[in-house]
Amino acid sequence: MVKIKVAGQEITCETGANLRQVLLAHDIALYNGQSKLINCRGLGTCGTCAVSVEGEVSPPNWRDRTRRSLPPHSGDRPLRLACQTQVLGDVSVTKFDGFWGQGDQKVWTPEDHG
Repeated sequence: MVKIKVAGQEITCETGANLRQVLLAHDIALYNGQSKLINCRGLGTCGTCAVSVEGEVSPPNWRDRTRRSLPPHSGDRPLRLACQTQVLGDVSVTKFDGFWGQGDQKVWTPEDHG
C-alpha cells in the first residue's frame, strides 16, 4: 500500500492504482466548477483533472503529454492528468484553480484541512 497526501487527508491505495479513481473514491473534489459535470471521465482528452504531484508516479503517457501541450495548459508546468497517472509510491497532490486546473491559485494542497 502507498500513501497519498491530499487536501488535508492521507489516504492509501494499492501500488499502480489510478490517481483519478482513488481521489474520486475518497470524495476528493478533483474538478473545478462546471468541469465536474463536463469532463472526459478519465479518457485523458479534456485536461480538467490536472494536478501537481510530488512523489513516485508513472511516467507521462502520450495522452497526458499531448493534452497538457495544448492550451490552456502549458508544457512547462509540472502538472499531470490524474486520469492518466498511476501511483507507484507515496505522493503529495495539489490542485490549482481554473476550469482545467491550469491556474496559479491553489484550490487545495496536501496540508489543507478540508
